[in-house]
Amino acid sequence: MTDKITKPFLKWAGGKTQLLNAIEKALPKDIYNKKFTYIEPFVGSGAVLFWMLNNFPNLQKAVINDINEDLINTYKTIASRPKELISILQILQNEYHGLEGNIEAKKEYYYSKRALYNLRKEEQSVQAALFIFLNRTCFNGLYRVNRKNEFNVPIGSYKRPTICDEENILAVSKALQKVEILCGDYEETLQYADSNTLFYFDPPYKPLSETSSFNAYAKDEFDDEEQIRLRDFCRKLDALNHTWILSNSDVKGKDENDNFFDDLYADFKIERVDAKRNINANPEKRGKLTELLITNQENKKEYVRTV
Repeated sequence: MTDKITKPFLKWAGGKTQLLNAIEKALPKDIYNKKFTYIEPFVGSGAVLFWMLNNFPNLQKAVINDINEDLINTYKTIASRPKELISILQILQNEYHGLEGNIEAKKEYYYSKRALYNLRKEEQSVQAALFIFLNRTCFNGLYRVNRKNEFNVPIGSYKRPTICDEENILAVSKALQKVEILCGDYEETLQYADSNTLFYFDPPYKPLSETSSFNAYAKDEFDDEEQIRLRDFCRKLDALNHTWILSNSDVKGKDENDNFFDDLYADFKIERVDAKRNINANPEKRGKLTELLITNQENKKEYVRTV
């Protein structure tokens, strides 16, 4: 569907690039043979979206959604005003790189742009550029807000981060011309489904511990009640004969007695796949872990319980 290979324009905690092989194996067997609609209700950095656009010419329509208004504003800006966005990003990149070697000046620049971003008074393209700038320069590409919806991630340690990737932004803009971009509750995406639709859900993960929660992704928390509401929505999709795949954290990997997701999705196929934890202030706590890939596809093998 696209001339150039598009890739996520953001660094993103929990991005799904590393799970693409497992997701591909979970796809319906006939997905390559007929036209279909792809819906991603929690789009994040869009790793799966861009992979789908790059690899499935029979993808007839794509719909993305996210509750994060600033993220969706950035998608819409790239789709409609890419050159304007690029010109602002180039200025930010030149100014930031010009401070190389002066740690205090870089910090002052970063935190001034963060404060400007949190005012949310700039016009669409500037706000989107600030979003990308902060993403490329903050700690580990983490997006986190407080209850006032203020972005509060500290500066990262990158020396010369790529802030303006002009070629990819133009490629993403072209790809997004075929994508419906929504901002709202994930259940509203159902109205865009047709007779052959694939949903992929990448919700805020259930934290593995109280101190590992990075899901303050929006001012309203995605707690256990929200995880249950999402399961109910997946049941509804299943009853309507829509195919879906969902990823989430494997809480059983942390506590073998924690059956939260095993019980919640007991009616569906659960697979544990290898992943890497890249976000932790303590490097020793980064490393391999398992995540869940859950689907309503009948042709998937039963999961193997691991401890």
